[in-house]
Amino acid sequence: MSQAKTLTPAEIQQVLDYITQRSFAMRNRLMFLTGLWSGVRVGEIASLSVGDVRNADGSVKAEIRLTAQQTKGRQPRTVYLPQKLRDALQEYVDLRSTCPASHPLFITAGRKAFTANVMSQHFFWLFKRAGIAGASSHSMRRTFLTSLASKGISIRVLASLAGHRSVQVTMKYLDASDDMKRNAVEMI
Repeated sequence: MSQAKTLTPAEIQQVLDYITQRSFAMRNRLMFLTGLWSGVRVGEIASLSVGDVRNADGSVKAEIRLTAQQTKGRQPRTVYLPQKLRDALQEYVDLRSTCPASHPLFITAGRKAFTANVMSQHFFWLFKRAGIAGASSHSMRRTFLTSLASKGISIRVLASLAGHRSVQVTMKYLDASDDMKRNAVEMI
């Protein structure tokens, strides 16, 4: 099976533009940005509860502690949220202020918690309908890691952010775009 597409900035904007024209735009935008800006897996996004991201004062946490049950490798880990993601999530969390901490952060149109499979299908169709060929729910994670790698973040830090025990696994996520190669040779 081929790897999920790494999204270009133009494709990211294309997806965001598509999302704004559809139902559940805020939810879909935030699910997309959560994957894109934190690198969490789609199953981890689906597993998030309101309490995972909301502090007692109602603000969005800077760090999310995923339990072993929430992660693919059954190893707990900390996910760091950049300020731009915290800012984006704040309005959504404010709208969910009456929800108990145990309530799912993202819910389906049927008001149920997403499963990892349902959310994967959701992203498959979202990308397809937005006109992004070859993209899947894993595209956000690959884009996150590739973007950080292109900014010079070390492979060890990337592996830790991804929750990988081996840098070899992380290396499989990274793309080398033509722009990255052009920029690299200019550093000589």
